[in-house]
Amino acid sequence: MSEIADPSLHVAPVQGPFDEADLRAGIALANIPTLLMVLFQLTGDRRWLKEPYRPERTRGIADNDGGGLPDAVQQEIREQAVTALLAWGNGAEAAVPNPDADTVVEMLTASMGEPVSPEFGPMSVEILSASEASGTRRQPVDGADEQLVVIIGAGISGISAAVEFRAAGIGYLLVEKNVEVGGTWWENRYPGAGVDTPSYVYSFSSFPRRWSTFFGRRDEVEGYIQDFAAAHGIRDEIRFGTEAESAAFDEESGRWSVTLRGPDGERETVSATAVVTAVGLLNRPKIPDLPGAESFAGRQVHSAQWPEDLDVTGLRVAVVGSGASAMQIVPAIAERVAHLSVLQRSPQWIAPSAVYFAPVPASVHWLMDRLPYYYGWYRLRLSWMTNDRLYPALLVDADWDRPDLSINALNDAHRRFFTRYIREQLAGRDDLLAKSLPSYPPYGKRMLIDNGWYAALRHPNVDLVTDGVAAIDESGLLTSTGERIDVDVIVYATGFEAQKMIHPLRITGRDGVTLREVWGDDDAKAYLGMTVPAFPNLFVMYGPNVNLGHGGSYMYFGELQARYITDLLATTASRGAHTVEVRPEVHDAYNQKVDDAHARMIWSHRGMDTWYRNARGRVVTNSPWRVVDFWWMIREINPADYVFDGETGG
Repeated sequence: MSEIADPSLHVAPVQGPFDEADLRAGIALANIPTLLMVLFQLTGDRRWLKEPYRPERTRGIADNDGGGLPDAVQQEIREQAVTALLAWGNGAEAAVPNPDADTVVEMLTASMGEPVSPEFGPMSVEILSASEASGTRRQPVDGADEQLVVIIGAGISGISAAVEFRAAGIGYLLVEKNVEVGGTWWENRYPGAGVDTPSYVYSFSSFPRRWSTFFGRRDEVEGYIQDFAAAHGIRDEIRFGTEAESAAFDEESGRWSVTLRGPDGERETVSATAVVTAVGLLNRPKIPDLPGAESFAGRQVHSAQWPEDLDVTGLRVAVVGSGASAMQIVPAIAERVAHLSVLQRSPQWIAPSAVYFAPVPASVHWLMDRLPYYYGWYRLRLSWMTNDRLYPALLVDADWDRPDLSINALNDAHRRFFTRYIREQLAGRDDLLAKSLPSYPPYGKRMLIDNGWYAALRHPNVDLVTDGVAAIDESGLLTSTGERIDVDVIVYATGFEAQKMIHPLRITGRDGVTLREVWGDDDAKAYLGMTVPAFPNLFVMYGPNVNLGHGGSYMYFGELQARYITDLLATTASRGAHTVEVRPEVHDAYNQKVDDAHARMIWSHRGMDTWYRNARGRVVTNSPWRVVDFWWMIREINPADYVFDGETGG
């Protein structure tokens, strides 16, 4: 099979004749549930959506390549696909080029082998159509060019906003404290860094890539974000090495004064019509305040601040923490350090993945590049598997009789599955099993993917320590039981100040009130996670209750927020208004719904201890909504939710 010139670029299929031998070779390796959707769109024949061709239910996030169908049925599907594709390649038009929402639901139901509710139809159509598009379809808005929005942060959120603003004709200044785009993906350089969402889901909707692995590694993800910014003309406009220190709203002028500190420490004040904070949740490292840390003679690093010159080969290393970052660091260094001590506060539920490190085969790239609709359906199927399919397992059944172990029947089935997996991985190591089997229900904390964690724990030079760290001295760590652990390097895989949102940026709204005074240190609230009363023309991206806890891709949520904020600014301009501000009663009612929804979810379940909750037990970071719920909420703005100040037209 022929390859395209740029190995990183996915190109939309171009209608033209196939080499039949190439086509047959590709079809022989195609995913049957995906190929069936291609066949239906080309032929319009609904028999391909019914028995005996309907695949069995796809379990987990496996590709389910054969669909669970008999070999003879698979072969019939492949032969019919070859016939239909040869005809399409020779100029035949597809029978269903743009399926409507009802048809997409029917197709997705068939492809996944399980019911899909009609409410998912419009969002699924959007995902499919975006996969076939390139860039935003937004049109410039009259009056928008008179705006100047300061965007703070050039990670996923910030560049998503810049792309939408540019398409709408909204002026912006994008500032970034680092020297490159990428946000957390630029900063996190620790060994083993990568995504735990499939690459083809953790992607911008209309910027497809030929991913080299099923789960993207850090360097490829960072390069992808850079490519996205460059392709949209954003990167060259960014003021790098520039940090926003404060932003204050002036009621008389209706504008924001934003104080920036440049690379050389010089300060300037920029007058802006609006401010977008795109600094993210995982922005400021959280380092425990341990007695004696200043006396340690070796090196201490946070996972998000891994020095380029740090090589742990042959050294004694302690990793403090066992969450998402540690889950990637430990397997990456276990075999090359002299000794590794993993300091675990509590064990994690971990899901298996057969393809975590696996390369995406050339055949998959060829199918996406040459077959119409294949890329879109491959991606939509992955989106379904990793988005809301899991959500029911997070809802508390008040009548469930074992709330200490699980929260409902589905959650309990997952607990039994994950427990079997952990026992299999640690067979013969009862000492590790006793330390590694969680005592709380699955999904009570962030779910992790096994990337060699259990294999690393079994390594002879690795110790799993469950005693707390009491202090640090010149030689290493002292545990709460008095054990000494001598090390050369201490790695803090201890997360971020996620609840202290937008810290340390000082934002002052109406009447001189700061956002920190409104939120406190750990109780942020915003309407739709984006707007706050008394802070006109201030928009928060990746703000309160937006983090995805049950699945999905933040890239998608970033795009949705960017689109909504742009709609608000465009509507403000079209009305001849100066500012837009959420109504307090709308804000308060929404956040009451957030809290009420969380009260029925696992993160509010008794005994849960997670960074999602603040000191009073309120879930601050995570969204209680399904992806589809949030999509419907922010699909279009409701002007009645807002006050448009200085409006001259309606």
